[in-house]
Amino acid sequence: MFKDLIPPPGPPRGLALAQLVCRMGDGAYNICAALFFTRIVGLSPLQMSLGLTIGWSAALVLSVPLGHLADRVGPRGTAVVLFVCAALSVASFVFISSFVPFIIASCAYAVSQRGGSAAEQALLAGLVPRDQVTRVRAFVQSSYNAGMTIGAGLGGLVLLFDTRGAYYAAFVLNGIAFLIAAYILRRLPAVAPVPAAPAGTSPAAKSANKSVFRDGPYVLISVLNTFLLLYVPLIAVALPLWISEHTSAPVSLLSVMLMLNTVVVALFQVRVSEGVKDLVSATRYLILGSFLLAAACVAFAFSGTWNSAWAAGIVLIAAAGLMVVGEMMQAAGEWEVSFGLAPKGKTGQYQAFFGNGITVAEMLGPLVLTGLIVYWGAPGWIVLGAMFVAVSFAMAPVIRWGGRVRDEQDRLEAAESQESQETQAETEPAGAPAVAAAAASAAAAASATAASATAASATAPTPATAPASAADNRGEAVDGLV
Repeated sequence: MFKDLIPPPGPPRGLALAQLVCRMGDGAYNICAALFFTRIVGLSPLQMSLGLTIGWSAALVLSVPLGHLADRVGPRGTAVVLFVCAALSVASFVFISSFVPFIIASCAYAVSQRGGSAAEQALLAGLVPRDQVTRVRAFVQSSYNAGMTIGAGLGGLVLLFDTRGAYYAAFVLNGIAFLIAAYILRRLPAVAPVPAAPAGTSPAAKSANKSVFRDGPYVLISVLNTFLLLYVPLIAVALPLWISEHTSAPVSLLSVMLMLNTVVVALFQVRVSEGVKDLVSATRYLILGSFLLAAACVAFAFSGTWNSAWAAGIVLIAAAGLMVVGEMMQAAGEWEVSFGLAPKGKTGQYQAFFGNGITVAEMLGPLVLTGLIVYWGAPGWIVLGAMFVAVSFAMAPVIRWGGRVRDEQDRLEAAESQESQETQAETEPAGAPAVAAAAASAAAAASATAASATAASATAPTPATAPASAADNRGEAVDGLV
């Protein structure tokens, strides 16, 4: 089990280490931000919420262009620059004393953080073999959870001191963490930038220059996945209110549930992800994960029917266990889909668009989940669970569609490449074959002596040439699943 905590040497280990360090700073920031901005800076809760919302909205708008930039100029350099910008922007919070500068700093922080994450995903895709992307992504996610946990502990110490200097130290720590992460990424191998495909009227050229916004299946999958990502703000926003207002369990039980979630993901995310190899298994994991999330929702609903604090607490812990397993399966499936359906040379902009789902879920989730669960009660939990299952089943045919589109794109590119080679051969100068033949004859004569000396070894059987591998056929492979 513990071997799953340490990524393989090389780029996977560097990517995971950068994520661990970076999220340690973010964990401390998340714990301290609200109190710092309201108590130290003097912003009202409304001003703080509005400023942060504007910042994440700017990240939504600019993340895809930044991802496209990473594809064109190289993901490593883009990630390094954006992480340095994130370090400067989060450090600038210590100089904020009014609302307008707070909005500017929030926009800079959110845009650079989200853009840097998208470039980091593109770097992962460029450095890791395709069949290892989901596994390495699981290592990165485990590091994410571990970093956030350590950072949250450091943030707790800041709240214990509750002084201006302690809050300043937390923000400076976050800035230093971004700088260290940028240094680690800078030491990884570079991924060559992918230039824009030449303009043309061929189907392959038109498809290669198509933006992610015009990729119908990928856009629809990203939108549907946003609904599945509502489990992210569930444990941090809806559960505290549910436990305090609808159950007999103590609110302090939430810390145990948070610890359970973090530790289980850190220990078992890699092992769970090993079952995802292609779009078929990814779709299966999305569906199975949704059933586990639905079961967790049902358990949460029943936790409010017990008068005993012990009984309610046991049900809540069991529900949290179901939810974390469903969360890990959902994550493994969505990683395979998001990387597997992204065309070559466009991982940056595609990952940026797909990653916007988490931003939308974190922005709208508190409002949706509060109205659905806190005010509606147990029926709201049932509706939420049914939604998870329905969305996962709706994603299956869209994934098949996306697989067929990507297979067709690969076929067009292969056909165009072959046609280009044939055209080049036809336009070769007339004397070229004769020159090539003369050169071949000279080479054969020069090696005659060596050939006779090794004649005995020539009688050894020659291995048979391996047949060409079958086409990917991603869309057809998924057709029989649902």
